[in-house]
Amino acid sequence: MTPAIVKANVSFVARQLGFDDCRISPATRAPHADQYLQWVEEGHAGDMGWLERNTDRRCDPREVLPGCRSVVSLALNYFPAKEQPRSDYRIARYSWNDDYHDLIEDRLKDLDLALQDMGGIQRYYVDTGPVLERDFASASGLGWNGKSTVQIHRKLGTWFFLAELLTTLEMEPDSPSADHCGKCTACITACPTQAITAPRKLAATRCISYLTIEHKGSIPLEFRRAIGDRIYGCDDCLDACPWNRFAQTSREASFHAREEIFTHSLRDFLEMTVEDFRLTFAKSPIKRIKHDRFLRNVCVALGNTGTREDLPQLRELTSHESPLIAEHAQWAVDEISSKPAAT
Repeated sequence: MTPAIVKANVSFVARQLGFDDCRISPATRAPHADQYLQWVEEGHAGDMGWLERNTDRRCDPREVLPGCRSVVSLALNYFPAKEQPRSDYRIARYSWNDDYHDLIEDRLKDLDLALQDMGGIQRYYVDTGPVLERDFASASGLGWNGKSTVQIHRKLGTWFFLAELLTTLEMEPDSPSADHCGKCTACITACPTQAITAPRKLAATRCISYLTIEHKGSIPLEFRRAIGDRIYGCDDCLDACPWNRFAQTSREASFHAREEIFTHSLRDFLEMTVEDFRLTFAKSPIKRIKHDRFLRNVCVALGNTGTREDLPQLRELTSHESPLIAEHAQWAVDEISSKPAAT
């Protein structure tokens, strides 16, 4: 088969599997490899130690898959049908339902089988492997890297997952996408912690998504009030993007809000045992931060939004066996106690 026919077949199968876009780029050294290496050198990875390992492999897919000739970049829309069901806390949209890794990996397995039938050897990833995925997405024309460093798609806006499949098959490449951000700086302005220090420069250790998900320890005091009512991730820079006016609701029911995640109040979450947490978030990406970090986040949110009615439960947690929970509960108690009593 010619590279053009292989590409046509792969695109057809990807669409049949439910992907919203499929683009091809040649397997080369990542265009922004040097910027990535500098970012790591400057210490921006924080607790995300995997970004500091195997940097040579991350910069070049041919180091990951010997004989790699093409990178298949895939997009899957996750924009939910409705707004978040309750308003006393916020959770990043991508985690409103089942863990996207499981759903997309099943589809990638099927795509891999189709490429095997064409004679290819593949490796595939859903933000879990040593691939600078946004570089190859941009090189293939699957959107462009916005000033927030989030990938933007002309039809999907910012609400899509990226996945990539490395293959030894040669395919006709797509043309790179132009940058359509123009003079807009809405995402930079929207960031609550000023984590976007310049266009396409993210100080990850200031980002609320990093602080509430990736960061394992105590949340720095300077950021706690800016976190507001967010208990898992942050969508502010995504929400601000004007390209989202073209976003369409996802066809995938597994990405729409799961009611049991939103039937709880922040106060309910304080009473969750480790087992309660595991049962509630069993299929959700939220499970990955585990019980102590989740309660850490809930305490911060209550410190920002809670009332004196929350103090008894928070005070009880100040003697929790987990120092992480105890410290943040005490901070919440101090914050609420310092506010004028409601009259």
